[in-house]
This record gives sequence, structure tokens and C-alpha cells, in this order.
Amino acid sequence: MPLTIKVLLENRRADGAEKSLLGKAGLSLFIKDETTSVLFDTGPDSSFLHNAAVMGVSLTDLTATVLSHGHYDHCGGVPWLPNNSRIICHPQIANERFASVKLAGFSRRLKKLSLDIDYSRHQMEYSRTPVPISERFLWSGEIKVDEPRAYGIISGDNAAVDYVIDEGVLIYKSDHGLVIITGCGHRGIINIVRHCQNITGIKQVYALIGGFHLRSALPLELLRVRRFLHQLKIQKVMGCHCTGAWGRLWLPNVIAPATGDTFVL
Repeated sequence: MPLTIKVLLENRRADGAEKSLLGKAGLSLFIKDETTSVLFDTGPDSSFLHNAAVMGVSLTDLTATVLSHGHYDHCGGVPWLPNNSRIICHPQIANERFASVKLAGFSRRLKKLSLDIDYSRHQMEYSRTPVPISERFLWSGEIKVDEPRAYGIISGDNAAVDYVIDEGVLIYKSDHGLVIITGCGHRGIINIVRHCQNITGIKQVYALIGGFHLRSALPLELLRVRRFLHQLKIQKVMGCHCTGAWGRLWLPNVIAPATGDTFVL
């Protein structure tokens, strides 16, 4: 059973792609098998919708939209989804959050990383635990991490460290193993893969696609990731968005998806 992945939005436009397609910092993927179609992330604005029209992709009969986490470059296009869209995500996706820097022991806000989005007009399925979408598609739910990494602060009466606990991934159970689709990989790509193996009981990973958040990773971390992926013998490694050119240098047999690309697995 083939799985088709169309890149509706990515940081750059594919070489030779239609020039009216938009490349913009963010991610949006249209993923379809014979029975199910899923929109994974929406990018920062309406660009994904424009690109879908150019690419001839209809988003009117989606089985579900899955949002990986609450950063604006992944859920900013939600206002352009049709009313009553089925959206699957973590219950903390709407947290107000900021990038930050620590000065004199205090965290100072920098760039805002969230948007004020009205989720109430949609059919929201908030879950910390895995959600089956179809026989083969699965939302991972919250990914447990022993030593989480901070990515800013969450607004509130007492600003808290933001570990992006709302991040989850989309899993496809193919005949050749798991296909794991990530938004940014804030929870760590090794943690993500192990979580997916644990909740599905499937150890073989066929493909890993999306943002891996390795663009500024240190060589020791990149070496750990490289060795891990080698050990798993993953057939397809597609690092885009926040994987970065630096991160891709370290990954085995990696390719870089771009806006306008189509992959059939």
C-alpha cells in the first residue's frame, strides 16, 4: 500500500518547482494512503493553502489535521482551515510562549513563538496519549523525556520553562516498518523514535521525515544521532525545516524535502 507525502510548505522551494509556490519558514505536509488523508502542520499562515491549490491538492475531505506543537510556524495556518475541521493535538498547544535569554539569573522574553488562535470553531481532539486515526495512522501523544531541553518560557503569573511537552508526531505503520513524521523534534529525535517503537510495539523504522532540530546541535549530539540511525538501518531519512544544512551533514543518506516535492513510499 503506497504512502504519498506532498510537501505543501517548507523553508525553501524545490529546484524546478512551479515558481508561484511559496517557500517560508515552517512546515506543512499532506500525507495520504488508500483510505486516509492527513494534513500534518499548517505552517505560519495561509501559504500552505495557496501551495496546495497550485499543486492540485484538495484539503476539503481530510480525515484529520494533526498539529505537532504550538509554535507559530507549525500551527499558524489554523485560521485558514475550514470550520469544524477535525484537529488532533496536545491539550497545551495554545500556551503563550516566548524565546528567552537568561540574564542575572532571570529569564527575559524575546520573540513570541505562539499565536492567539481560535480553536473553538474546530472539532478539537486534545490528548496526551496516542490517538488512532485509522488502521495505519497514529498520533503519538506526549513524548516522555528523562532530561528535557528548554526552548524558552511559557507565559503566566509565574513564567515557567518551556520544554515543548506538547510536541507529538504522526506515525504510519507501513508493511516495511514505521514511518515517523516530525514537526521540529524538540523532544530529541532519539527519544521520539524510541517512543514510537514503544507505543506501537514495532521496532523496525522504515522512514524518518520532518524537522529534527539539529541546525545548531553540537558535534557530540549529532554523532549520537548518526550512530543511532545507522543502527536502526532506516531506509529513508528526510530532514527538512529545522534540521538545517549543518544537521544534514551528519545524517546517513539524508535528503532535504522542499516545497513542491512529492514522495511515494
